[in-house]
Amino acid sequence: MYRIEIIANKSVEDDITEALEQYIPEFLYTTIPLVYGRGGDDRKLGTPTWPETNFLMLSYIQDSALATVKAVIKAVKEKFNSEGIKLFCIKADEVIS
Repeated sequence: MYRIEIIANKSVEDDITEALEQYIPEFLYTTIPLVYGRGGDDRKLGTPTWPETNFLMLSYIQDSALATVKAVIKAVKEKFNSEGIKLFCIKADEVIS
């Protein structure tokens, strides 16, 4: 099992969500809809100076779905190459079922 975290520009949230739901029908997730922060060379603070914002998606997926998640995020990044989109994967164990 993996915990995935996707941090991306708010403008691509629907594209990412729809693609993951399309290619992984059993995809379950939690979204934090408004996230502020600083990436590599940009700030997303929702202010007049730095007006953009991000969102955060968290999900726990089976090992077999990891390659699909990576492919989906890669495709979205290629489509929107000027938007910040990051995927983080952490090996996780289910403690209580």
